[in-house]
Amino acid sequence: MAAFGRVLLGMMAFTVLISVSADPDMLQDLCVADLSSAVKVNGFACKSNVTAEDFFSAGLANPGATNNSMGSLVTGANVQRIPGLNTLGVSLSRIDYAPGGLNPPHTHPRATEMVFVLEGELNVGFITTANVLYSKSIKKGEIFVFPKGLVHFQKNDGKVPAAVIAAFNSQLPGTQSIAVTLFAASPPVPDNVLTKAFQVGTKEIEKIKSRFAPKN
Repeated sequence: MAAFGRVLLGMMAFTVLISVSADPDMLQDLCVADLSSAVKVNGFACKSNVTAEDFFSAGLANPGATNNSMGSLVTGANVQRIPGLNTLGVSLSRIDYAPGGLNPPHTHPRATEMVFVLEGELNVGFITTANVLYSKSIKKGEIFVFPKGLVHFQKNDGKVPAAVIAAFNSQLPGTQSIAVTLFAASPPVPDNVLTKAFQVGTKEIEKIKSRFAPKN
């Protein structure tokens, strides 16, 4: 009986582990996000006046403007743009790159990302928690995957524009750009933290922070 009890206890623990480590199934056909609701849940509250427009967007049809300091632009098609994505666990983005453009090192804390190249050629890569870089050159029609939460980047080293469609297994993946997170946080990360982390002086840190300061 003692052995049987241990087996039963183990099975119960395994069942509980499975139940808490997976997303719950949807309990209804749809839950279109009420983006104006003050109710805060893990996602968005559902609205009642649903239309077909809640499931539609033409926002990824055309290239975005890349005349910025990074030479790239991310156009999202997530739950904030398409309320019908609420509770569905998927979203897309279009990323456009000027020649030499960079989507700088960043992470998505809530999603794995998969990019499909529409035009051009890109140097892409991600870094594991063991500081191993996996990188590859990808071109039109090819796909590359960035595992959830890992730092990754895309760089257009070509002489012509490039573009990808990025797919995520989250309605709102979240994005943390490493440089912006560290040097443009509000309130700011203390200089003595950054000087120690990067092994440079305060002047260098202040110079970098000035470049990420919001433009008036």
